[in-house]
Amino acid sequence: MNEAGFLKASKEERLSISADRESTRKVVSSSPEETESLGERLAKKLSPGAIVALLGELGAGKTCFVRGVCRGLKVKERITSPSFIIINHYRGTLPVYHIDLYRLKGPQEFLFLGYEEYLFGEGVTLIEWAEKAEPYLPPETLSVSMRIIDETKRELSFSREPW
Repeated sequence: MNEAGFLKASKEERLSISADRESTRKVVSSSPEETESLGERLAKKLSPGAIVALLGELGAGKTCFVRGVCRGLKVKERITSPSFIIINHYRGTLPVYHIDLYRLKGPQEFLFLGYEEYLFGEGVTLIEWAEKAEPYLPPETLSVSMRIIDETKRELSFSREPW
């Protein structure tokens, strides 16, 4: 633990990322590589139908985290932010739907994406800027809130609590 009482992510550490409705787990990442590693570790716990809501300001590391999840799910393709096309599909051990809602004006626009296919399908759905779809996300959605601490450090909070 660091001075703030958060777990510090490291390659040697066995970090169990899990959350239930009553708990939030906070982790401090010291680099983009650690953020990707956290995503990769989470991937090992995801099953078909999992939904991960990624929250945080621009530059907080959401796409970096997604790269790690995709690496953990054995995706071979290059992972890029789908800011302009909104949804990227990847093939790995499970289908991965990477959705970026940054350009949406609000929750109503989410309805036009055919979201049921992604949220209730057989793949893993990773949603950046998920607060723009909050009314349509099921209660079992895992929320990963990311906060910039400084140039390289990020605080990641994992929970299933409402935002």
